[in-house]
Amino acid sequence: MKLSVDWIRDFVDLTVDDRRLAEDLTNVGIAVEGISGSGADTVFELEIGTNRPDAMNHYGVAREAAAIYEVPLEPLSAVSSQLSASAAKAASARASSGTTGVVPFPITVEEPVLCPRFSARVIRGTRIKPSSEKIAHRLALLDQRAISNAVDATNYVLWEIGKPTHVFDMDLIEGGRIVVRKGRDGETLRTLDGVERNLTSEDLVVCDARKPVGLAGVMGGYDTMITEKTRNIVIESAWWDPGIVRKMARRHGLHTDASHRFERGADFESTVVSCDLVARMILDSGGGDLVGDVVDVVSRPMDQAPVVLRVSEVRRILGGGVDSGEIFRLLKRLGFTLIPEGQGGSQEDAQFRVHIPSWRLDVEREIDVIEEIARLHGYDKFPNTLPAYSGAVVELPHAAMDAAFRGRALALGYNEAVSLTFISHADAERFEASFPSAPEAVRESVDTARLKPGPSQVTRVLELENPLSEEASVMRTSLAPGMLDMLGWNLNRDVAEARLFEMGSVYGLSSEGRVEPRWACLGSTAAAVRAALPVGGALDVSKDEHAIAAETFRGFKGDVENLLAAFCWGYASYDREAADYFHPGRSARAVMDAIVVAQFGQIHPEVTAARKLRQDVFLAEFDLEALYELGPRQRRFRPLGKYPAVERDFSFVFPDAVTFIEMRKAVAELVIAELREFRPVEIFRGGSIGAGKYSVLLRVRFQSAERTLREDEVAQWSGKIVGGLTKLGGVQRV
Repeated sequence: MKLSVDWIRDFVDLTVDDRRLAEDLTNVGIAVEGISGSGADTVFELEIGTNRPDAMNHYGVAREAAAIYEVPLEPLSAVSSQLSASAAKAASARASSGTTGVVPFPITVEEPVLCPRFSARVIRGTRIKPSSEKIAHRLALLDQRAISNAVDATNYVLWEIGKPTHVFDMDLIEGGRIVVRKGRDGETLRTLDGVERNLTSEDLVVCDARKPVGLAGVMGGYDTMITEKTRNIVIESAWWDPGIVRKMARRHGLHTDASHRFERGADFESTVVSCDLVARMILDSGGGDLVGDVVDVVSRPMDQAPVVLRVSEVRRILGGGVDSGEIFRLLKRLGFTLIPEGQGGSQEDAQFRVHIPSWRLDVEREIDVIEEIARLHGYDKFPNTLPAYSGAVVELPHAAMDAAFRGRALALGYNEAVSLTFISHADAERFEASFPSAPEAVRESVDTARLKPGPSQVTRVLELENPLSEEASVMRTSLAPGMLDMLGWNLNRDVAEARLFEMGSVYGLSSEGRVEPRWACLGSTAAAVRAALPVGGALDVSKDEHAIAAETFRGFKGDVENLLAAFCWGYASYDREAADYFHPGRSARAVMDAIVVAQFGQIHPEVTAARKLRQDVFLAEFDLEALYELGPRQRRFRPLGKYPAVERDFSFVFPDAVTFIEMRKAVAELVIAELREFRPVEIFRGGSIGAGKYSVLLRVRFQSAERTLREDEVAQWSGKIVGGLTKLGGVQRV
């Protein structure tokens, strides 16, 4: 998220420059990923963890800065005091003039567990108009659009102190009262985005005397929104249960700035002060009268249980560099209250009862408090020490094969990367880490007694109960979505030649229960593949697009073959049956001993377009479980043959339907003991070769370990090979 540095400095007097502030915030866990703008328009781009909603605003970051530099933080309570005095003065004036007092705005909370606190203020006689230039400019720095002074006040306070609020047109609230209750089956609510929402009893809604006027903690209602005609306003600020907000946002497909914060836990004590801040901004810009005092309905107090902190535990985990006095000072700077417990004794036996501030819902245990001490003290100040250890070193399973795969990938120029383990439902359906069985022709070519069962196939995805978003709602079923995202991230930052690999688990449910097989994924942009071609093998730019694509595919296939060479196999082949998210003409599967162990190739153009990738990319997926079953390749050496080898070339024309695997199988069935090699050398299409056919130059090598071969023997074996290939439908070219 983006935060304005100038806005942060409103609350704390800092003498350091912006870059130093960014570094120091990052060191305490408030990660500043980037800085844009200059002067008063400087903006920090921050990566705030989901456990720190208190820092998702300017005041929260200012609070952290005040703790870092030990400087005072501007309090917010003064605003409430000023408004209360103003309201009292107005009430006194009405009483002295004989005006009847205003009845407080009635609020009924029927679900105190889901809404333990609801605060509201009423303003009458205000005017709706554009916000001041300062307010509009600050919101624009955060990519927020200015709407009107009343609505902008709620957005401004949201980004200022992190507390979502809402404003209603009081004249459109029927019955002059607010009720917080569960929704009713069949009810509807048109939200501010203009969409009609069908409500159920699982929804929590804010209602007037007749109908719902807001989806609690997610979005307000269209029928009571602020317009230019609005004169009387109700300001609402409540505390909503994070679980109910998360479920409603997911059910209705809404992710708003408000739900983002309520899902993670808002400050229970901020409802009144946020109401007051919004009220002050509206009164300053649009005028009007503040009616009565704040209406604050507290159905269920939420005091966080104190945590007992033992100095001995702090020293055990952090070492001896932090004493009791330092612990007290650090935690006090963060807003914690410490009460010493026990009398006398050594410092090692001392302990504190730590009262947690209302904005730190993430601190629940002693270790959480110790982490606060460590990050503010400075991780770089702790001496480098190794943990105490006794016992033998136990190597992880398959460590040697992991190292072999990783070493080869790095040697090929790929950088190891790590992606999220969560993906969307759409990606889970599109990409699945499972391979069908090898073709029957391949299975017949090996000794079936040697075959080992493949890994359990994933049949269902593992869904998260409380996902952060729809884009991360299930455990990944493949490494491909994450790899494509990482390649896209690089391409969007002008890294045209990106080469990455990842090794990790995928997740799912099979007939045998939950499975977490290990996979590997190789990813490269087309430009990176071409740049890695060996010297002398660079692409001829005069060739047509299809020829260039074919050579690029063969270059990537070479990387795949290099990685597979680390494992032991007796019979290997490739076919064209890769998944449908690969390009049908530029992809293949690798089959080793009748087990499909990898699929690779250029990603399908439709997938490339859908993910907005700026150039073609190549992916390879490896089933590490299957490769581990094969085991590592053992290095074996044998002396060079004493007798000369004899090579023969054969040129054949075959129909496109005939593959090389069929040619190799036909030649293998001839059982020529002296045959050492059979491979394709050159393929040609076009010219005098008819449509639907291709010409292939095949090379064989004969050699005996016992004697020099005779010409008649070679001729006889060559004749057998020609006969076998002719039976496949091939025509020999002379």
